[in-house]
Formats: sequence, C-alpha cells, structure tokens
Amino acid sequence: QVQLVESGGGLVQAGGSLRLSCAASRSADSIKIMRWYRQAPGKQRELVATITSSGVTDYVDSVKGRFTISRDNAKNTVYLQMNSLKPEDTAVYYCNALASWGVASWGLGTQVTVSS
Repeated sequence: QVQLVESGGGLVQAGGSLRLSCAASRSADSIKIMRWYRQAPGKQRELVATITSSGVTDYVDSVKGRFTISRDNAKNTVYLQMNSLKPEDTAVYYCNALASWGVASWGLGTQVTVSS
C-alpha cells in the first residue's frame, strides 16, 4: 500500500493562492495515477485534478485555468497549485494514488478555507 501525506492547506482570502503537497511513501514508478479530490461540508467527494505517470493532466471544469497539478518524481510528491481561489473552493482536499498493482490509497486530507 502507498502511504500519502498531504500538507499546505490553510486559510486564505478570495483571490489568493495555496500550494498543496502530497508525499508518497513509494517511488513514482510504483504509482500509475495521482489525483486530488475535495469534499465540502454536506457534499460528495469531488475529483479535482488528475496526473498520470506520463504527465498527462485533467481537471474538473470549475478549476480549469486556476489550478495546476504537477509531480516531482524525484521527491515522490504531487502538487496542486491553486490560484484565484474562491469561497466555493473551501473543502478538505485529499490525495489519491493508484498503484501499478491496482490498489488505490488515500491521504488523511488537508483543510482549505477561502474567505470572501
């Protein structure tokens, strides 16, 4: 199983930026896909951004042009750069990794709060 630890959440004003990090316990060649999800109070968990082992990325429409997912294979870390934050981005953000052997792992999450 892959252990994941998120960091970088916090409180920011609308229009501000945050960068989330997700450190994995295994090397990049063990992980096929890494994703960021978020869950706001009273809402279902939502897929925000995806990056494959080859660097292909995808985003939910609501964050396109504002969020950027990237990965540093040397550090076994994936990032989510979040710019132009809006109050509706407030949520707990979770990192998810799909290992090459087909098992998915989750981190414990990091809180992002955007004030208006």
